[in-house]
Amino acid sequence: MLRLAVFLAALAAVPAGASHALTLTLPEASKPLADQQSAADNYVLPTGPFANGALPGERLEGSVTRKSWQIGSESLTSLQLFSPLRDQLQEAGYTVLFECGGAECGGFDFRFETEVLPAPDMHVDLTDFRFLSAKKGSDDHLSLLVSRSNNSGFVQMIRVTPAQEQASLETPTLVQPAALAQAGTPDLLTLEAHGRTILQDLSFETGSAALAEGTFASLQALSGYLLANPDRRIVLVGHTDAVGQLEQNLALSKRRASAVLERLVSAYGVPRAQLEAEGMGYLSPIAPNQTDAGREANRRVEAILLNTD
Repeated sequence: MLRLAVFLAALAAVPAGASHALTLTLPEASKPLADQQSAADNYVLPTGPFANGALPGERLEGSVTRKSWQIGSESLTSLQLFSPLRDQLQEAGYTVLFECGGAECGGFDFRFETEVLPAPDMHVDLTDFRFLSAKKGSDDHLSLLVSRSNNSGFVQMIRVTPAQEQASLETPTLVQPAALAQAGTPDLLTLEAHGRTILQDLSFETGSAALAEGTFASLQALSGYLLANPDRRIVLVGHTDAVGQLEQNLALSKRRASAVLERLVSAYGVPRAQLEAEGMGYLSPIAPNQTDAGREANRRVEAILLNTD
């Protein structure tokens, strides 16, 4: 079974309270590849797609760390690998400056204009890759590049911090959320401001996609929002606990999201054209899967806003 695990191959000793420490979660099937550190170096951070014969970017100087990992899974798509890492970076305080995938990045030209570690430390499928650049504060920048081959995923991260802060860098490891989600109706202000909210009063048993009969405050609020804003579209994303195999949980999580979609259409009159349903399995937990309460919190459906136009 694929589970989340701790990776502690540190870049350097991490002093207590270091302001530039960064911890992220990677799947257990991951193995480190490249680990390059330079105390005084430069890196051009892409800030837009390749267009008009050029790739826009910001030239950065400082301590540069280049790392990559291989993830041994045939079933995870590049988006399923990318999304949890992007979410964790945002939770850690990073602001995404630019994000793209494949052709919208500029395809072949983007791939060969941006810095990529050489094989076998990194592999990029020109038709299937995801990229983002992000910033935290004024002096912490990074890029994330995710792609896959026929049987593995690949992750590359390049990070630039002030030269004197090199000792405060830390490789991805496991961090559990500090608190479980609280019950209640969806925060529609959060949906507008941050693009996502949890439908907190929905409940699923382990292994089940059945949604109980009756009304749900979260669906009433969400349907009212969508009916009042017919130009808005959302994707309902199902999540599971970590019981069972990944492939089964991916299918189960999508069935849960689909059950919510059908309820919104049949019981609340939301046009189907405003809704999509997808599943992430157990790849994006919000609580520890070692406890009953944590597993219950992880069995959830989120609403993600696709547009505000």
